[in-house]
Amino acid sequence: MTEMTDASAAKEKNFAALSSVVAAIGLTTFKVIVGVLTGSLGILAEAAHSALDLVAALVTFFAVKVSGKAPDKEHPYGHGKVENLSALFETLLLLATCVWIVYEAINRLTGKAVEVDITAWAFIVMITSIIIDFSRSRVLSAAAKKHNSQALEADALHFSTDIWSSCVVILGLICVKLSEVVPSLHWLRQADSIAALGVSAIVAYVSIQLGIRTVYGLLDSTPAGLDDKVRDIAMSVEGVSDCHHVRIRTSGPGLFADVHIRVDPNMTVAAAHEITLLIQSKAKKEIPGMDMVVHVEPAKEK
Repeated sequence: MTEMTDASAAKEKNFAALSSVVAAIGLTTFKVIVGVLTGSLGILAEAAHSALDLVAALVTFFAVKVSGKAPDKEHPYGHGKVENLSALFETLLLLATCVWIVYEAINRLTGKAVEVDITAWAFIVMITSIIIDFSRSRVLSAAAKKHNSQALEADALHFSTDIWSSCVVILGLICVKLSEVVPSLHWLRQADSIAALGVSAIVAYVSIQLGIRTVYGLLDSTPAGLDDKVRDIAMSVEGVSDCHHVRIRTSGPGLFADVHIRVDPNMTVAAAHEITLLIQSKAKKEIPGMDMVVHVEPAKEK
């Protein structure tokens, strides 16, 4: 039953990641074509962003497949850390995009004149981008929440911010169009470059937040409050007089815990073993994905 469940989870995660790859390919191609034809830095910035989305989606797809492998002799805790590495790689890619966008936008704002030809296609590509990003963000978010996948969660967060950055680009395009219709508003022609800077600011903020969370995962930082929850679960089992030395680490979607409990020193080994099984069962029920090792110690004499 467990093998079937694991296989089903892996299939759902792979489907979510693969759908993200397909969407990224289509959006990148569409944005590049329209960006080149219109000369819009905002759209080209979004095209570059989508190109890195594609790379990130491919890395996520690979990470999800690898993390789903069963533990082996070399990786007794499984392959979940691959998801953390995937998220870190995605962060670095996003920051690299920001550097290029800011560089090009400043060049245009300080004298590099570039004509921006605003056509209906410019708006069509950005609205299409918003619709697709909204759809895949929901799919990825649902899969991430269901299977506790950091890689898919990172992708979902990434694409949800794409929606906002696309809105910023649309605002820039509208301002440029207004400058053509109303000559007195000629200064609005700079709006496209300013919109590109807005995109980079959004991307940089999300990248930094994602990077911090990823580093915490790689350093085995304990999720806030989880150690107390594990301790409460152990203490709720009859026969446990104390729970201490709780250690928790994450590995992609997996959670691993070591806890020490104290029981009546006169208790039989079989009875103590039953208590450990009950603690493990309750922990797995209340904290999905939890793999717990319980160490039994005799209670101190009063």
